[in-house]
Amino acid sequence: MSAREPSSGTTPVEVEALLRSRFGEVKVVGTPLNLIFLTADTAFKMKRAVRFPFVDFSSACARRAAALREIALNRAGAPLIYRDVVALTREADGTLALAGAGEAVEWLVRMNRFDESQTLDRLIARGPLAQGLLVELGQAIAYQHMRAPIRDALPWIRDLELYLDQNRAAFRARPALFAPDRVQALDQAMRQGFARIEALLEERGRLGCVRLLHGDLHLRNIVLMNSHPVLFDALEFDDALATGDQLYDLAFLIMDILERGDRAAALRVLQSYLVAVSTHDSTDPALGRRVPLSGQFIAGLAALPFFIAMRAAIRAKVSAATAEVNDGAIRELAEADARGYFELAERQMEPATPCLIAIGGLSGTGKSRAAIGLAPLVGRDPGAIVNHSDAMRKLLHGHSPLDHLPAEAYSLEATRRTYERLLFAARLLLASGYSVILDAVFARAEERAACEAIAQAAEVPFVGLWLEAPLDVRVARIDRRTNDISDADAAVARQQETYALNDLTWTRIDATGTPDETRARALAILADVGVVN
Repeated sequence: MSAREPSSGTTPVEVEALLRSRFGEVKVVGTPLNLIFLTADTAFKMKRAVRFPFVDFSSACARRAAALREIALNRAGAPLIYRDVVALTREADGTLALAGAGEAVEWLVRMNRFDESQTLDRLIARGPLAQGLLVELGQAIAYQHMRAPIRDALPWIRDLELYLDQNRAAFRARPALFAPDRVQALDQAMRQGFARIEALLEERGRLGCVRLLHGDLHLRNIVLMNSHPVLFDALEFDDALATGDQLYDLAFLIMDILERGDRAAALRVLQSYLVAVSTHDSTDPALGRRVPLSGQFIAGLAALPFFIAMRAAIRAKVSAATAEVNDGAIRELAEADARGYFELAERQMEPATPCLIAIGGLSGTGKSRAAIGLAPLVGRDPGAIVNHSDAMRKLLHGHSPLDHLPAEAYSLEATRRTYERLLFAARLLLASGYSVILDAVFARAEERAACEAIAQAAEVPFVGLWLEAPLDVRVARIDRRTNDISDADAAVARQQETYALNDLTWTRIDATGTPDETRARALAILADVGVVN
């Protein structure tokens, strides 16, 4: 486990006996760094007296500092879980006490227990995570990121190079698990990928995107409490390991979801995160307030495939090390995990050509549902980024997605600005290597032509889809809407019947049927063009 395991001021058996005398039944769970004592409603975490190359808990002072640090990092974001640090004291008679009068010999992080079946790794194993939960999760991560302290980017960027060296050495040491030719190819691809984004990472560091973050953001460290996602167990023992680009922190979670084969969930979290973060990212002089999907943050997406690959490669290395110290089924499972993570890293570094898809149609034709359904099937992991005109319009006017906008927000000038921002974001996303799906009415020929011009300038494939449905079908759908981002009502749908669409050149799709039928028709067209996975 470690080169040296120093002694603690007490023993696990003694701590367990003390807690059992106070709280009844106690369950003990061990990790390489911690011992966790679970009572009926409280969890006590004790730092192990261990020394690893990456952490030194050999002194009581270091263990106390780590316990206090864990509370400081986690309590603000998870106040329902984290309570305080309590001392274990050695009393005059030699017995151990919880916050007694004697000398403190160890410290426990005291937490409220939660329903362990509600951690997201267990929830996703039982079925797809709810869409609302994924959206809220992206928002919650963005909120924590935006209030995290900014750090110097250069040491972290140099650490990335060190991780590349460490990964290569670990893979080369296990040729039976990782084929040498594939190790060489992945290492070369990742070093080339790092060289391409190094200047971008330095620029993002200057812009404040490198911060002290969670550091261990995967599904097992997120729990559903009172129907809301709560992030916990942030990395407390090394600020350098917890420091990184905001997207590098998010990439751990994206990678964890992708490894479980759910591109749609990974994409929904990413999409929600991007909107939440980028609303704080730039100021539009014309509006005098923050605007969504600004260039500063979108440009960073060019680094996301490398970040996901790095996270996957590190997990492959850890899984391989786990396999070496186990036998039987545990070893086989760890080896399978190592291979799976390695393959995921390989996939991230494969070249990918983005595409631009525009989905137009009158209100009630099902554009948004079609866009969301198609997005995970297009482009590199986790899929195409969807830009909705309704969401863009409301963000530009400082409103939340479900707010109803006043009539002036739909003036010709306001609409022009909405489409301008929509296309601006599309250009940047394409330049970052991600496919884009635009969801808007696109009733004007010049709006449709502008989409095609962006694709042509970026030298990427373009597909324009036009959804059609009779007025009565569209009105019936609009009337059934609840908590919908669109402000269009039946009157708007009827007024749209006057639009002149004789010059429409996009591929028309019958959207009269179910959303699944519309999606299937659109998917067949995209497959013919060769832009689906």
